[in-house]
Amino acid sequence: MLPRPRLLRAAALLTALALGAGLAAPAGADPVAPDGSLAAKGQDPRKTRGLFVDPYMPAATQQEQVYREQIGSKAQTLWIIPEAYPTSEVRSVVRAYTRRALAARKTPMLTVYGIPGRDCGQYSSGNPLTTAAQYRTWIRRISGGLEDQHALVVLEPDALPLFSSSHDACPTKPDGWQGMLRFASRRLSGSGAWVYLDAGHSNWTPYDTRPRFLRNSGIGYARGFSTNVSNFRPTVDEKQYAAFLLRGLRKLGVRGKHYVIDTSRNGATPSADGYDVINPTWARIGRPPRLVFDGAFDGTLWVKHPGESDGTKNGGPPSGQWCDFLADRLLGEPESSSCEP
Repeated sequence: MLPRPRLLRAAALLTALALGAGLAAPAGADPVAPDGSLAAKGQDPRKTRGLFVDPYMPAATQQEQVYREQIGSKAQTLWIIPEAYPTSEVRSVVRAYTRRALAARKTPMLTVYGIPGRDCGQYSSGNPLTTAAQYRTWIRRISGGLEDQHALVVLEPDALPLFSSSHDACPTKPDGWQGMLRFASRRLSGSGAWVYLDAGHSNWTPYDTRPRFLRNSGIGYARGFSTNVSNFRPTVDEKQYAAFLLRGLRKLGVRGKHYVIDTSRNGATPSADGYDVINPTWARIGRPPRLVFDGAFDGTLWVKHPGESDGTKNGGPPSGQWCDFLADRLLGEPESSSCEP
């Protein structure tokens, strides 16, 4: 998540784009054929177009060339969170972003992160949405911005594995959280988005009941699920974990689902205990994002923005703030001494 000062700057920029400037095609871009023409031919554009590289992502706007080239040049998801994009603005922001992507003939990617009680009061808490009614209204507005834009959506990172734990482990768990996830999955999928309901990662144990929670949280409406969001687990481990979830879902009568893996920071072997996950010094960027459509495996995404802090540990600033030396660590470069705000 982004801290509030950066969020407000990003929100102001994207809101300005939403008011008109961002609806034009980028310089040199080809005109976009109406999506309906592709649908009429039975071709989903997500299977032929590349992922959208947004020039407004944090690394892409840094002064240091190495950050722009090694991180900013890769497609990353736009995080839609209510601190930055409140209900009154979120539809126009989403529509401006997706239209910019389609004008470039690329697939837009978003992460929706606004369920009440998110992060169980930890580094990414502070959500202004506190009721199910507020959340549903916010989701409706996002859905309106996504209509017929052929986007990919990662839905509510960590919510399902956190909220399916005990109340003592997650004191901010909201009542009716599975109903909220079902609503979001159904509504966003109904807009034409491919929705991936987040399922945690392979080291988040126990997960024997997670297929049941996925079913009860609306995965039937979704394209599938995401794993390893903002985490560091090896891709091979995540594929094994995904295979477990797919088997479990099939036993529950849920078939035909797909998955994506966040590889933004899984390029090194994790620490032995697996719990050093807040700006770990050993982490490195992983394989670039790419859709492959290999059976149930849709491909790799960069959901977390490399170079943004996880929280105030291992020298990091508040969660979501860009930090030069955190980016240096991920790139295996000598660490700079600064953390630019």
